[in-house]
Amino acid sequence: MSSHEQHKIRMLWVSGVLHAFTHLYGVALMPLYLLIQQDYKLESVGNATLLVTLMMAAYYIPSYPMGILADRWNRKKLLGWGLALNALGFVALAFSPNYACAVASVALAGFGGSFYHPAATAMVARLYPVGTGRALGLAAIGASAGFFIGPLYTGWRAGMLEHTSGVAAWRRPVLELGLLGLLATVAFVWIADNERPVETAAGKDVRSDKLFPTGGLWFFFLLCALFFSLRDFAGTSMGSLGSLFLQNARGYDPSRTGIALSGLFLASVISNPLFGSLSDRGRSRWTMSVLIVAAGIVISLPHTPASWTLPLFTVYGFFFLSSYPMTEAALMESVPDAVRGRVFGLFITVGGLIGNLSHWIVGTRVRSLGSAAYSPQGYYVLYAGLGVLMLLSLAGLPCFRAIRKREGRSELPGRDFQTKPAGSAGVVAHSKSA
Repeated sequence: MSSHEQHKIRMLWVSGVLHAFTHLYGVALMPLYLLIQQDYKLESVGNATLLVTLMMAAYYIPSYPMGILADRWNRKKLLGWGLALNALGFVALAFSPNYACAVASVALAGFGGSFYHPAATAMVARLYPVGTGRALGLAAIGASAGFFIGPLYTGWRAGMLEHTSGVAAWRRPVLELGLLGLLATVAFVWIADNERPVETAAGKDVRSDKLFPTGGLWFFFLLCALFFSLRDFAGTSMGSLGSLFLQNARGYDPSRTGIALSGLFLASVISNPLFGSLSDRGRSRWTMSVLIVAAGIVISLPHTPASWTLPLFTVYGFFFLSSYPMTEAALMESVPDAVRGRVFGLFITVGGLIGNLSHWIVGTRVRSLGSAAYSPQGYYVLYAGLGVLMLLSLAGLPCFRAIRKREGRSELPGRDFQTKPAGSAGVVAHSKSA
């Protein structure tokens, strides 16, 4: 195996490990909401869910500046500093004596997390100009592992410690995850390579002036980001709403809730690379399919018997989470390498800020249910609304096609509308996907 291939594989897998920590921290607090509320003597559970909203706001707000850095600075350094700050935020949260300190700690954690996606997504797309969906799907295995381990570990540890530590039982697992992230930072700095320059053949299609040179490109990009923010809102709601639904309406304790929420993410270890690979032969077709199935499961969830909860969460996650590497690949292939960090940073700023309002909104909405929050029937409208938002997000798919057409990138791999026969003079020019 050549040194270049070894470099590509090493960087793909270390980016997957960092992906795991980035998303582990984003979901680790979900089984702990009620313990946090009691520990800080908060008026409502909405104040506890607000911590995750604030953390994710700090995660998404800097995404565009981080995209600028990702296009112009050493991406290895960005990724290492990001994980260190993310982990330090969790260490600080474990020792926070009051709610104000907790807010500052989650803001630090979220800011550290903002370093990851613009740098890593652009890096993987550069390393794998052909088979981008498969590569991002493999990197997303890390995200699946993080999503799975986060609530499972914190729910299990808090449940185990609750009888000795009381309402403060949530602090120990938070501290342990923070320390683990600091150790992973040291390992990453030692193992990872500095990113290598783009090869000359791959660099022919790079432009470095404006993010989007025309108003039409801006229009379709922002429209695309807004539509997919509906998917993000629905998807992030499933974690916080699921936690409250299971503990209030199904009688789950934190440990059992953590197991159920982990089921949302377990099967995506398989589905992310599977659908990512399949989508290299048709992005829109496969993205549409998985989101339609996921929406149907969400709408049906509160209507099903309690014994179906864990299997349904698992099947839902199998389909829903696989939409992310597919849309990321579509976005990266729609724009030149020189602006990918900025484009992705702006894309997740829009989607992330809108999507992660869900933690706070869900908390306040469940509070407003009153006694209905303790029965599945109280959640019928909420889950139906989330399913509808997933379906509406599909309107973002034609926007990718419009962007590619206007960027002159219509003949890249994985196009649904590629109609030239095999062996014709118009063979796909893979070198364009720098």
